[in-house]
Amino acid sequence: MTFTAIDFETAVGHHPCSVGIVTVENGIIVDEYVSLIKPPNNVYSPYTIQVHGIYPRDTVNAKTFSQVFPEIKKRLQGKIVVAHNESFDRNVLSKSMALYNLNYDDLNIALKWECTVKIYKAKGLKPTKLSDCCRVMNVELNHHEALSDARACAQLYLMREV
Repeated sequence: MTFTAIDFETAVGHHPCSVGIVTVENGIIVDEYVSLIKPPNNVYSPYTIQVHGIYPRDTVNAKTFSQVFPEIKKRLQGKIVVAHNESFDRNVLSKSMALYNLNYDDLNIALKWECTVKIYKAKGLKPTKLSDCCRVMNVELNHHEALSDARACAQLYLMREV
């Protein structure tokens, strides 16, 4: 069981302000990466600030997506990628890459990722928000903190056969 779980928190639209990535090899977490990301013009929606608690002051001196991307690429390239609500995180990644003229195809990953929302919905769990899945499956979560969300997603993916 080898894969990479990823979670983005966004400032506004598809512009990330944080990324968490967890690498799992043979069912064991072997690497964790988290970084704040300065969104374009360091602009935030008041709604997203309420969700994750990241403010413009937190990212004013952070690296941009293009500066963080080498770390993302080395963890995702050629891997099975897992996310909770994968279409959201996949769109954040692909649109951010496009903004910086980075080629998504260079990652050599599936066009659709593994999705723990779909997995747990198919198991009959309702609702399937990350916090709900974690509560039911007894997975520790500091919700809307990118690394905690990615770690929880990885654990849920590992437990999907249970």
